[in-house]
Amino acid sequence: MSLASFAVKRYQFTLVLFALLIALGIYAFRSMPRAADPSFPIPVVSIIAVYPGTDPSDMEALVTDPIEDAIAELDDVKTIFSSVKDGLSVTRVEFSWDVEAEKKYDEAIREMNSLRPSLPAGLSLFEIQKANPNNVKIVQFALISDGADALPAHELRKYAERLETALETAPGIKQAEYWGLSPSEVQITLDPKRVKAAKLSLSRVIEAVRAEAQNVPGGAISISDRRFNLKTSGDFPDVEAVGNTIVASASGQIIRLKDVATVTLAEAEQTEQARFNGRRAVFVAANQKAGQNIFKVQQAVAQRVKNFERSLPKQVELVWGFDQSVNVAQRLDTLGRDFMIAIALVMLTLLPLGTRAAGVVMVSIPLSLAVGLACMYFAGFSLNQLSIAGFVIALGLLVDDSIVVVENIERHLREGKSPRQAAIEATDQISLAVLGCTATLILAFLPLMFLPEGAGKFVRNIPASVLATVTASLFVSLTIVPFLASRVLRTHANSQGNALLRWLTNGIHTVYTPLMKIALGRPKATLLATVALFFASLALVPKIGFSLFPLADTPQFLISIETPDGSSLDETDRVLRRVEAILQQTPEIKHQFGNLGRGNRQIFYNVFPRDQAANYAEIYAELKRYQPDETPKLFDQLRVQFANIAGARIIIKPFENGPPIDAPIAIRVSGPDLNLLSALAKQVTDLIEQTEGTRDVLNPIKLQRTNLALNIDAQKAGLVGVSAAEIDRTVRLSVAGLPVANYRDDEGDEYPIVLRLPLTQGKPNLDLLQQIEVNSQSGESIPLKQFIDPSFDSSPTSIQRYQRARSVMITAYTGTGYNTGVVTNQILAKLDALELPRGYRWQAAGEVESREDSFSGIGAAILIAVFGIMAVLILEFGSFKSMLVVAGVIPLGIVGGLVALLLSGYSLSFTASIGFIALIGIEIKNSILLVDFTNQLRAQGMPLLEAIERAGEVRFLPILLTSLTAIGGLLPLALAQAALYSPMAWVMIGGLISSTLLARLVTPVMYVLLPPPVESLT
Repeated sequence: MSLASFAVKRYQFTLVLFALLIALGIYAFRSMPRAADPSFPIPVVSIIAVYPGTDPSDMEALVTDPIEDAIAELDDVKTIFSSVKDGLSVTRVEFSWDVEAEKKYDEAIREMNSLRPSLPAGLSLFEIQKANPNNVKIVQFALISDGADALPAHELRKYAERLETALETAPGIKQAEYWGLSPSEVQITLDPKRVKAAKLSLSRVIEAVRAEAQNVPGGAISISDRRFNLKTSGDFPDVEAVGNTIVASASGQIIRLKDVATVTLAEAEQTEQARFNGRRAVFVAANQKAGQNIFKVQQAVAQRVKNFERSLPKQVELVWGFDQSVNVAQRLDTLGRDFMIAIALVMLTLLPLGTRAAGVVMVSIPLSLAVGLACMYFAGFSLNQLSIAGFVIALGLLVDDSIVVVENIERHLREGKSPRQAAIEATDQISLAVLGCTATLILAFLPLMFLPEGAGKFVRNIPASVLATVTASLFVSLTIVPFLASRVLRTHANSQGNALLRWLTNGIHTVYTPLMKIALGRPKATLLATVALFFASLALVPKIGFSLFPLADTPQFLISIETPDGSSLDETDRVLRRVEAILQQTPEIKHQFGNLGRGNRQIFYNVFPRDQAANYAEIYAELKRYQPDETPKLFDQLRVQFANIAGARIIIKPFENGPPIDAPIAIRVSGPDLNLLSALAKQVTDLIEQTEGTRDVLNPIKLQRTNLALNIDAQKAGLVGVSAAEIDRTVRLSVAGLPVANYRDDEGDEYPIVLRLPLTQGKPNLDLLQQIEVNSQSGESIPLKQFIDPSFDSSPTSIQRYQRARSVMITAYTGTGYNTGVVTNQILAKLDALELPRGYRWQAAGEVESREDSFSGIGAAILIAVFGIMAVLILEFGSFKSMLVVAGVIPLGIVGGLVALLLSGYSLSFTASIGFIALIGIEIKNSILLVDFTNQLRAQGMPLLEAIERAGEVRFLPILLTSLTAIGGLLPLALAQAALYSPMAWVMIGGLISSTLLARLVTPVMYVLLPPPVESLT
């Protein structure tokens, strides 16, 4: 008993199966996590080391080199990149993408823990971080308090901490954090004159405060039958107690800290600042746990925020500035709308089959999608823009099997058979061809599941959803569709079908049949003309251009502001305020988060925040809406205005899809000598700047940093009893302050106790060096200026290293209207003519490097798809000639795909390449139907040419209908102007059109030239 016969005769089981599939689909749809983009592990680990006061060269030798040597011993290391600055070393390690990211992170931690004892003891920070796209913030708030009645920083911080706690109690929230306030501290501002009069040394003051702050448990004693813990002194109960610390006692006189210093709880020196629409604020953001439904999490967050808002004083305003669920809802709604349009278009293409037959075919859509959703859910995928795009693509493909089956059943009914007999016999007749068609389609998409690198993991949701749905459609078409057909379809009164079918049949006989006869009359000429057309289409590739991933089409973007290295925070703030003012006057901007001294927290999966730096600021801005045509023009207008702001590099950064890259255009120059490397980097920078289509060119070592060296005369200082350690400590105390202990208030908040000297103008300046006095071993105060000879010297602002060698990365962005691939090729051509000294070399990075990694798997995917399909064809037809005839249609889809890209204005991107791979399976599906039926007719004794013509006429209708349904399903995606998946849809539509029209002539011609052997049934 065949599968179709079982489904028709055991209809009770079929009905139960039908209900089960629907129930599974509903359950999966309700339970699947919703997200904007797919989440995938990134095998990147960053090792951050901070060694205050160390210049880049020393930092490289003492810290970076040992870290790189140790990490290089790990397996599966792909690249090692280090950036070394004053007191800071950041080493980023990328492992192979086919390894488990969490395992490599654990290995890196173990290796660094082993290395730590051999690193300098003075490291103030040694941290290992892993790249995690799940750290993306799904909400970001601003607590605003400005004006005359603004709250002090430490009070505003308490409200930020309470909001942070409230968010973390929401179900589904992983972590919340706040930023944007300078830390508060207990400041002990010494009065030099009173300290000198009291004959106090700096060391004595420090020891007194530290001793008083220590909390040493006194143990426990027993009194009768009770046991009591002894509470000793320690832990300052309040700030006033810090001032009451006894620092000296002589001649019966007690000297307290407040006698020689002023003690206050105040803000530390400002290192960062947050502003919302130009108003003073503190920002609070949260990210969700993996596998959560963002809409449910958002509802829980909204409830917590509503309750928290009631506790705010009138001086504090709460603004919900970013909500990722809005982006997710908009994308899902858009794709849902496209999905409904696609269903309507598919229904229209099925009308030639008749309303009953079209209804039977349409049943396969919800059933196949239900199974596809269930498979995706149990496999751990989320419902995001890529998985939904995959379902929309599958929509045009999943009805193919049902169309072929139903059309064959209809043909048997028109021959006078009963519905039950027609359903079983027609399905059995076509089942092998349908199985082969679906197998080829599966083999076309299956290699896409195993594409390497981040790009492959990013797009994996598309092939996964297509494979799950198309596989389900095969099962549905061979079971439930014949069962429904046996109950719903009726014998036709007109043997030619309904009016629309008769019109199409007449068109086939009028147009297609004469053309096929002409082609069959001149088979070699037809084949040569087709080959010439294919090679002519390849000439379009340079004009189309290459790219990797497009912009994300989100209404959010970043603006990075970088002043020259060594700039003060005030100078960076000056530029930031000018940029904020421009945005305030731009009506398309909804609101903006200004971050001074650091980057905004991560709100997009492939954009990681910048570390704290006085010369850096960043604005996260949100548009009222994103318009594919108008928004890029707005960015260009803003760039023109920002170009008028002197003294800073200001870059607008729209979010881009795909794995993270440094910049679209990047050239890495490597070599040992920093001076020569700097000169070569300048040549490359000039070359890039002179290339049309580039903007925002950055050379990180273009300028050297100027430092003020004290040039301490250690011998002279030693003669008067002043140690080098005492000089260093006194300078630190005078300039930045010296942390000596910690203070914890009654709410559990901890603040550092910082000892410092008074600043005449609120911040350290050059005059301060004239006022500093150092204590000798005898307690005498000696002016610092006696031991120093200050002078300016220059040093590299930073040292970059790639694969454990010194290098410089020169980056640039592409101007609007220019193709990154074309501009990059022009730059590379110029670099080829550049002569470099021995030991120095340049290397293309950025999108070129990422594209090479990403597209390296495309070739393997194509090979696997082609040879896998060839194996299926050999199994199905049993001859190489049949295989060649069927596979001969592959180049025909490429012609239409390239033309479609050219006309639609899209480049040959990674997702467009996926469209070409998918075309292989779709084209061969149609060719199989034709060759299989031709073989059947020949086996029944029909002559070769007659069998070819008959098969061409009979199979043209189901091939046309399956192509039209696929085009109808893809058309909404193509017209959506979504830069991520629209190119893929256009490739498939163009390829379907060209292969449907050309292959119907080429396949019969190839069959004539290579007639496969067929066993006669007569």
